[in-house]
Amino acid sequence: MDKFYHPDMQLVLTAFENGIDREDKDRLIGEYRTVAETCGQDFQFGDNRTIFMDTYAMQACWHMWKWGTTQNQIAVGASKNHYNGSLNPKAQYQFEVPVEKVLSDYMVSYPLTRSMCAPIGDGAAAAILCSETFFNTLPPSVRERSIKVRASVLSSGKHRPINEPGLSKWAADKAYQMAGLGPEDIHVAEVHDATAFCEIYQAEMMGFCPIGTGGKFIESGATMLDGKIPINTSGGLISKGHPIGATGLSMIYEIATQLRGEAGPRQVKNACVGLVENGGGVISVEEMACGVTLLGKP
Repeated sequence: MDKFYHPDMQLVLTAFENGIDREDKDRLIGEYRTVAETCGQDFQFGDNRTIFMDTYAMQACWHMWKWGTTQNQIAVGASKNHYNGSLNPKAQYQFEVPVEKVLSDYMVSYPLTRSMCAPIGDGAAAAILCSETFFNTLPPSVRERSIKVRASVLSSGKHRPINEPGLSKWAADKAYQMAGLGPEDIHVAEVHDATAFCEIYQAEMMGFCPIGTGGKFIESGATMLDGKIPINTSGGLISKGHPIGATGLSMIYEIATQLRGEAGPRQVKNACVGLVENGGGVISVEEMACGVTLLGKP
């Protein structure tokens, strides 16, 4: 669980800053300023700003510069997740936001508008994990709704050039190997979209589309509820909410709900295998840690 909301937003912003590499803060800022210079942007850092949104924004700017990703493609992903959130009774935001309103919302950190960013909120989630031996003693009514952990991998971030694949790709590749699966076997996924750009990036890192094509992939409708690989059916962090300490398990809950066929109007048809990617912290141009979990029906 996490109770992160506070009426004094300055305290919240200060707490966020504790999620970066504080032992080498100057190096972190220097690396982002180098990225900014490469793509003709200005990296802003300081009081009354959100360090995570500023770093994600710079990653988005670089992706736009390198691969031709557009702000409109980011907005398409955000609008899609707000629609999914409108179907989720547990989402923090339960309303739709059309693409044009996503784009016209106030700017948090270019190219990210408010509707592209996860809100601050409180929340809790839980999971019961048991051994196969204990599972076999449970009544059929429980076993029928159980979900099997096919793989679970944790990776750590490092200082790296921004043009190298990130720690989430390493975790995903390892998880696929562990489970004997590939990206083509995933029916539904929840990825860490603290901003809507993150879904574009993680779609690439999870292997759902080639690196550099995530913007076009999202824009094509491939990640919608009836698309090739539905992503963030819960509404994602930008609509479901991002109570940081509870976020990972809330994503596990969503995939378990999908695999049980209990997701109601946002249910993905014939979902048998799901993926969860969750990251946190900042070191260099990526997260400090990332977990990728593959779940399936027993």
